[in-house]
Amino acid sequence: MNTPTSSVLILRTVLCTIILTAIFIPSIYERLLQNVYGYLFNSPFYRLSIVETIEVFFVYGLFETIYVYRFEHNPSLRIDVRPRVDDEKSFIKPRLPRLRRPTKRLLEIGKSISPLLILDFIMIKKYAGVPVTAIGQSGNYSPFLGNQAGRINASFLAPSLHNFTWDSPLQLHRALPETVPSSRRIVLELLVAFFLYDALFFLIHLAFHRIPMLHRFHHPHHTHAEINPQITNQLSIIERLSLIMMANFALNIIGSHVLTRTLFVPVFVYLLIEIHSGMDLPWGYDKMMPWGMGPGVGGMRCIIGLGRGVMSHSFVGGMMLWLGLRGRRRWFDGAWDALSRNDMVYLRRYENISKATTQTIGLRNARQSSYQAGFNVNP
Repeated sequence: MNTPTSSVLILRTVLCTIILTAIFIPSIYERLLQNVYGYLFNSPFYRLSIVETIEVFFVYGLFETIYVYRFEHNPSLRIDVRPRVDDEKSFIKPRLPRLRRPTKRLLEIGKSISPLLILDFIMIKKYAGVPVTAIGQSGNYSPFLGNQAGRINASFLAPSLHNFTWDSPLQLHRALPETVPSSRRIVLELLVAFFLYDALFFLIHLAFHRIPMLHRFHHPHHTHAEINPQITNQLSIIERLSLIMMANFALNIIGSHVLTRTLFVPVFVYLLIEIHSGMDLPWGYDKMMPWGMGPGVGGMRCIIGLGRGVMSHSFVGGMMLWLGLRGRRRWFDGAWDALSRNDMVYLRRYENISKATTQTIGLRNARQSSYQAGFNVNP
């Protein structure tokens, strides 16, 4: 799908303006951040230990609903409409894959949030700028008892369990920093955290594809008839926890402010759903990045046509894919070849499709182009 260059440039300009002014002229946003964080700091709800899990749940539900609606009502945007050997007219009016309503996904929803809630209720939250005594008090440790206070380590690398008692059976609250972050701090922390998370995600995603022991945990993510927004949450518990742990590590290792974490969630969820949307969207993430360096739909097309699936889900992988497709392999030529996987083998192994359907994959791009052009080309 061709996106008007002017529209993309306008959106890029707006985003760049916000980012640059936040970094170089933070005073512009100072009053706004003071009011927003002041309200959140004094909010009993924002002090709940489960507030980030609640945020993930509702943000994901909102974004997925929007993307599913677009997926259902814009067949021309779909990039993975797979040929059916028993239906030559499937590209005249492409069929929708099986999309389940929320009432049919209660078990999936439970599996998604239950591990996060369990961790929220047993682990003490540790944020940069919060004194150890305040962290301990939030976990039901008395600051006046030295033997209890000594059990709390301010480092997130040393997890601390809640002090379970009859009066406080669960970790229900979290201690927040009193300082208001500047816009410069928030933006820089977001950029660094996303880069770190993206690099970690590239490595763990590669491991899920390359280490036989991990195949079984990643397999549910590839049991779909067509790439669509709902497969974003089609994860095993192991893979789901790995995503959450990597995101937390990327945020904690740089000492990010709790408000940065709050803003990280919607961007994090948006990028996950965007890369799995199965659509060539006008203002997709891949179009926002200059010269197509991001993953986005460009990377997803490579899953379909070139077998670069491991590399298409992250910016690091997208950069390698971008360089490789332009012949700039240089020193990582061997790594490129090692990461590349034949699409036919990949689909047979992970999606268990029939041999006849596999043989039609080569016709997919031609049929999609003919559908979007308004006429049909028979094989």
